[in-house]
Amino acid sequence: MAAEEDTHQNTEVLTEEQAERMLAGMNEVIRAGEEMRKLRAEMIKLFVGFGWTQDRIAQLTNMSQPAVSKQVTKCKVGVPSSPMGLALDQHDAPWLEGRLWGLAEEISETFDTARCTRYVNAIARGRKRFTPQNVDELRRLLEEDLMLHQAEMPGSYRDAYDEISRGLDIPPKATTITASASVRRTLAHRIQRDQLRSDARASEAE
Repeated sequence: MAAEEDTHQNTEVLTEEQAERMLAGMNEVIRAGEEMRKLRAEMIKLFVGFGWTQDRIAQLTNMSQPAVSKQVTKCKVGVPSSPMGLALDQHDAPWLEGRLWGLAEEISETFDTARCTRYVNAIARGRKRFTPQNVDELRRLLEEDLMLHQAEMPGSYRDAYDEISRGLDIPPKATTITASASVRRTLAHRIQRDQLRSDARASEAE
Protein backbone atom coordinates (compact mmCIF):
# COMPACT_ATOMS: atom_id res chain seq x y z
CA MET A 1 0.00 0.00 0.00
CA ALA A 2 2.82 2.38 0.89
CA ALA A 3 4.50 1.60 -2.41
CA GLU A 4 1.30 2.46 -4.27
CA GLU A 5 1.06 5.78 -2.42
CA ASP A 6 4.68 6.62 -3.28
CA THR A 7 4.05 5.88 -6.95
CA HIS A 8 0.91 8.02 -6.93
CA GLN A 9 2.73 10.90 -5.23
CA ASN A 10 5.64 10.72 -7.66
CA THR A 11 3.32 11.18 -10.63
CA GLU A 12 2.23 14.49 -9.11
CA VAL A 13 5.76 15.83 -8.72
CA LEU A 14 7.39 17.65 -11.60
CA THR A 15 10.75 16.09 -12.35
CA GLU A 16 13.86 18.12 -13.03
CA GLU A 17 13.95 16.67 -16.53
CA GLN A 18 10.40 17.86 -17.23
CA ALA A 19 11.17 21.30 -15.84
CA GLU A 20 14.32 21.51 -17.92
CA ARG A 21 12.40 20.71 -21.11
CA MET A 22 9.74 23.31 -20.36
CA LEU A 23 12.17 26.04 -19.41
CA ALA A 24 14.42 25.38 -22.41
CA GLY A 25 11.70 26.63 -24.75
CA MET A 26 10.90 29.61 -22.52
CA ASN A 27 14.56 30.53 -22.23
CA GLU A 28 14.92 30.54 -26.01
CA VAL A 29 12.06 33.02 -26.33
CA ILE A 30 13.39 35.21 -23.51
CA ARG A 31 16.92 35.15 -24.89
CA ALA A 32 15.71 35.98 -28.39
CA GLY A 33 13.70 38.90 -26.98
CA GLU A 34 16.69 40.26 -25.10
CA GLU A 35 18.88 39.91 -28.17
CA MET A 36 16.31 41.72 -30.32
CA ARG A 37 16.11 44.60 -27.85
CA LYS A 38 19.89 44.88 -27.85
CA LEU A 39 19.99 44.72 -31.63
CA ARG A 40 17.32 47.42 -31.93
CA ALA A 41 19.35 49.69 -29.64
CA GLU A 42 22.43 49.14 -31.81
CA MET A 43 20.42 49.83 -34.97
CA ILE A 44 19.21 53.11 -33.46
CA LYS A 45 22.84 54.05 -32.91
CA LEU A 46 23.50 53.22 -36.55
CA PHE A 47 20.55 55.34 -37.73
CA VAL A 48 21.85 58.26 -35.70
CA GLY A 49 25.16 57.84 -37.49
CA PHE A 50 23.29 58.12 -40.79
CA GLY A 51 21.93 61.48 -39.61
CA TRP A 52 18.29 60.41 -39.26
CA THR A 53 16.06 62.44 -36.93
CA GLN A 54 14.70 60.98 -33.73
CA ASP A 55 11.14 61.40 -35.01
CA ARG A 56 11.93 59.36 -38.12
CA ILE A 57 13.69 56.68 -36.06
CA ALA A 58 10.67 56.51 -33.73
CA GLN A 59 8.38 55.91 -36.72
CA LEU A 60 10.59 53.19 -38.15
CA THR A 61 11.11 51.37 -34.85
CA ASN A 62 7.52 51.82 -33.64
CA MET A 63 8.82 53.46 -30.48
CA SER A 64 7.86 56.70 -28.80
CA GLN A 65 10.06 59.72 -29.44
CA PRO A 66 11.04 59.97 -25.73
CA ALA A 67 12.07 56.29 -25.77
CA VAL A 68 14.22 56.90 -28.84
CA SER A 69 15.68 60.01 -27.23
CA LYS A 70 16.66 57.93 -24.20
CA GLN A 71 18.39 55.38 -26.42
CA VAL A 72 20.18 58.10 -28.37
CA THR A 73 21.43 59.68 -25.15
CA LYS A 74 22.83 56.32 -24.05
CA CYS A 75 24.77 55.85 -27.26
CA LYS A 76 25.96 59.43 -27.82
CA VAL A 77 29.50 58.49 -26.90
CA GLY A 78 31.05 56.43 -29.65
CA VAL A 79 28.52 57.21 -32.37
CA PRO A 80 30.33 56.69 -35.71
CA SER A 81 31.38 59.94 -37.36
CA SER A 82 30.52 58.61 -40.80
CA PRO A 83 27.90 56.13 -41.98
CA MET A 84 28.85 52.48 -42.30
CA GLY A 85 29.54 51.24 -45.81
CA LEU A 86 26.62 49.31 -47.26
CA ALA A 87 28.23 47.82 -50.35
CA LEU A 88 27.26 44.17 -50.74
CA ASP A 89 30.83 43.13 -51.55
CA GLN A 90 32.35 43.16 -48.05
CA HIS A 91 34.35 40.30 -46.62
CA ASP A 92 34.11 40.17 -42.84
CA ALA A 93 32.52 36.96 -41.51
CA PRO A 94 29.34 38.50 -39.99
CA TRP A 95 28.59 40.32 -43.26
CA LEU A 96 29.02 37.13 -45.30
CA GLU A 97 26.92 35.18 -42.81
CA GLY A 98 24.17 37.77 -43.12
CA ARG A 99 24.27 37.45 -46.89
CA LEU A 100 24.07 33.66 -46.59
CA TRP A 101 21.08 34.03 -44.28
CA GLY A 102 19.38 36.43 -46.69
CA LEU A 103 19.89 34.08 -49.64
CA ALA A 104 18.59 31.11 -47.63
CA GLU A 105 15.51 33.03 -46.54
CA GLU A 106 14.78 34.11 -50.12
CA ILE A 107 15.06 30.51 -51.35
CA SER A 108 12.93 29.27 -48.46
CA GLU A 109 10.13 31.68 -49.30
CA THR A 110 10.36 30.99 -53.03
CA PHE A 111 10.36 27.18 -52.99
CA ASP A 112 7.95 25.18 -50.82
CA THR A 113 10.29 22.17 -50.79
CA ALA A 114 13.44 24.10 -49.87
CA ARG A 115 15.74 22.02 -47.67
CA CYS A 116 16.95 25.11 -45.80
CA THR A 117 13.51 26.17 -44.53
CA ARG A 118 13.71 24.58 -41.08
CA TYR A 119 17.15 26.07 -40.52
CA VAL A 120 15.99 29.51 -41.63
CA ASN A 121 13.04 29.31 -39.23
CA ALA A 122 15.35 28.25 -36.40
CA ILE A 123 17.59 31.27 -37.06
CA ALA A 124 14.57 33.60 -37.11
CA ARG A 125 13.42 32.26 -33.73
CA GLY A 126 16.85 32.53 -32.17
CA ARG A 127 17.24 28.75 -31.88
CA LYS A 128 20.27 28.65 -34.13
CA ARG A 129 23.34 30.82 -33.69
CA PHE A 130 25.91 31.67 -36.33
CA THR A 131 28.54 29.25 -35.11
CA PRO A 132 31.01 27.82 -37.67
CA GLN A 133 29.20 24.47 -37.46
CA ASN A 134 25.78 25.99 -38.08
CA VAL A 135 27.06 28.13 -40.94
CA ASP A 136 28.57 25.01 -42.56
CA GLU A 137 25.26 23.17 -42.17
CA LEU A 138 23.33 26.06 -43.72
CA ARG A 139 25.78 26.09 -46.63
CA ARG A 140 25.25 22.36 -47.15
CA LEU A 141 21.48 22.77 -47.23
CA LEU A 142 21.75 25.70 -49.62
CA GLU A 143 23.95 23.69 -51.96
CA GLU A 144 21.26 20.99 -52.03
CA ASP A 145 18.57 23.58 -52.80
CA LEU A 146 20.66 25.16 -55.54
CA MET A 147 21.00 21.77 -57.21
CA LEU A 148 17.39 20.66 -56.71
CA HIS A 149 15.83 23.89 -58.00
CA GLN A 150 18.46 24.90 -60.50
CA ALA A 151 16.06 24.88 -63.47
CA GLU A 152 13.56 27.23 -61.78
CA MET A 153 16.04 29.44 -59.96
CA PRO A 154 17.44 32.76 -61.20
CA GLY A 155 21.15 32.62 -61.93
CA SER A 156 21.68 35.42 -59.41
CA TYR A 157 21.04 32.94 -56.59
CA ARG A 158 23.93 30.71 -57.63
CA ASP A 159 26.16 33.72 -58.30
CA ALA A 160 25.44 35.11 -54.84
CA TYR A 161 26.10 31.76 -53.18
CA ASP A 162 29.39 31.25 -55.00
CA GLU A 163 30.59 34.71 -54.00
CA ILE A 164 29.55 34.25 -50.37
CA SER A 165 31.05 30.77 -50.21
CA ARG A 166 34.41 31.94 -51.57
CA GLY A 167 34.48 34.72 -49.01
CA LEU A 168 33.73 32.36 -46.13
CA ASP A 169 36.49 29.98 -47.23
CA ILE A 170 39.15 32.69 -47.24
CA PRO A 171 40.36 34.12 -43.90
CA PRO A 172 39.08 37.73 -43.71
CA LYS A 173 41.52 40.60 -43.85
CA ALA A 174 41.93 42.66 -40.71
CA THR A 175 39.49 45.55 -40.84
CA THR A 176 38.28 48.18 -38.40
CA ILE A 177 34.54 47.67 -37.90
CA THR A 178 32.67 49.59 -35.22
CA ALA A 179 29.30 47.83 -35.51
CA SER A 180 28.56 44.55 -33.75
CA ALA A 181 28.37 41.22 -35.56
CA SER A 182 24.58 41.17 -35.09
CA VAL A 183 24.17 44.55 -36.77
CA ARG A 184 26.45 43.53 -39.63
CA ARG A 185 24.51 40.31 -40.21
CA THR A 186 21.17 42.10 -40.07
CA LEU A 187 22.22 44.73 -42.59
CA ALA A 188 23.78 42.22 -44.98
CA HIS A 189 20.72 39.97 -44.71
CA ARG A 190 18.40 42.79 -45.75
CA ILE A 191 20.64 44.18 -48.49
CA GLN A 192 21.21 40.70 -49.97
CA ARG A 193 17.48 40.01 -50.15
CA ASP A 194 16.78 43.38 -51.75
CA GLN A 195 19.55 42.80 -54.30
CA LEU A 196 18.19 39.37 -55.24
CA ARG A 197 14.71 40.80 -55.75
CA SER A 198 16.09 43.69 -57.79
CA ASP A 199 18.01 41.23 -59.98
CA ALA A 200 14.86 39.13 -60.46
CA ARG A 201 12.81 42.17 -61.54
CA ALA A 202 15.54 43.23 -63.97
CA SER A 203 15.63 39.73 -65.42
CA GLU A 204 11.86 39.65 -65.91
CA ALA A 205 11.94 43.04 -67.65
CA GLU A 206 14.42 41.85 -70.27
